Amino acid sequence: MTKSGTKVGFIGLGIMGTPMALNLIKAGHMLFVSSRSKIPAELAEAGATVCTNATEVARRADVIITMVPDTPHVQDVLFGETGVSKGLGAGKTVVDMSSISPMATKQFAQQINALGCDYLDAPVSGGEVGAKAGSLTIMVGGPEAAFERVKPLFEAMGKNITLVGGNGDGQTTKVANQIIVALNIEAVAEALLFASKAGADPAKVRQALMGGFAASRILEVHGERMVKRTFNPGFRIELHQKDLNLALQGARELGVSLPNTASAAQLMQSCAAHGLAGLDHSALCRSLELMANHEIAPEPAA
Repeated sequence: MTKSGTKVGFIGLGIMGTPMALNLIKAGHMLFVSSRSKIPAELAEAGATVCTNATEVARRADVIITMVPDTPHVQDVLFGETGVSKGLGAGKTVVDMSSISPMATKQFAQQINALGCDYLDAPVSGGEVGAKAGSLTIMVGGPEAAFERVKPLFEAMGKNITLVGGNGDGQTTKVANQIIVALNIEAVAEALLFASKAGADPAKVRQALMGGFAASRILEVHGERMVKRTFNPGFRIELHQKDLNLALQGARELGVSLPNTASAAQLMQSCAAHGLAGLDHSALCRSLELMANHEIAPEPAA
C-alpha cells in the first residue's frame, strides 16, 4: 500500500488540480509539481517542490498524477520532449485523472507499461467544490494491484472510489457520467425556463421541486446557479463540450444512438457560438433562454 509520505508528482494545476494537490499535501505526501501556467502560490507555501518540467517530476516522484484538459494535452505531458515518459523508471505508477478518450487511454497505458510502469486512468466527478472538499468521485481503470497501491492517494482527494475494470474503463465511466450530467442540466434548464415564462417564481419552483421525485444534485446546485445567475466556472462549458464529443465519437464507433446527448451538445455549441464557452456548464440554460427570448431570472443588480 502507498503510505503517507509518498513522493507524488502532480502535473496540471488548474481549477481542479490545485485543490486536489493541496489535499495530497494535507494528507502528508511529498509533492513535486509542474504546470504550463504559473504555479499557484498556495502550493509552494504548503510545501510543494516546483519542478522545471514533467520529466523532472517523473524522476523525483514514485506516483505521477496528470490532470490536464484534453487528450492531446495528456499525450504531450506523457510523451513530449520534456514529458513524463522521459523521467520514468521501472516500478513507478502513472495516474491520469484528466477526462479524455478511452481509446487513447488504452494506447497510453500500453506505452507506459512498455517502460515497466503501471498506468491507471482515474477521471473524477464533483467539480471544484468536490476537489476542495476532498469528496470527488473517482472512476478507475487499470490493474487491481496498482489500484490498491494508489488508493490512499485517491482517498485524500475523494470519497466514492471505484475500480471499474481495465485501462480505459475509468474514462468510459466518466463519459457516461458526463452524459447523465449534461442531460440533467438540460432538463433543469427547460423546467425552470418553462416555469419562469409561465409567470412563476423560479426560485420557489426549484424549492418546491427539491422536495419531490424531481429532486437531484443538479437541481440543487445548478438550478440555484440558473436562478442566481452565478455562472463563474466550476466546470466550463468548453470542457463539457469536449466530453460530449467523446461520447458521440464513441457512439459512432459502437453503432449506438445517443439522441439526447447530441441535443445537449448542440445547446452547448450554441453557447460557445455566443461567446459563453468559458462559463460554468450550468449556463447551458443560456442557449434555451436565447431561443425563448426570456431569461429564467433577471441578472442581479450591480
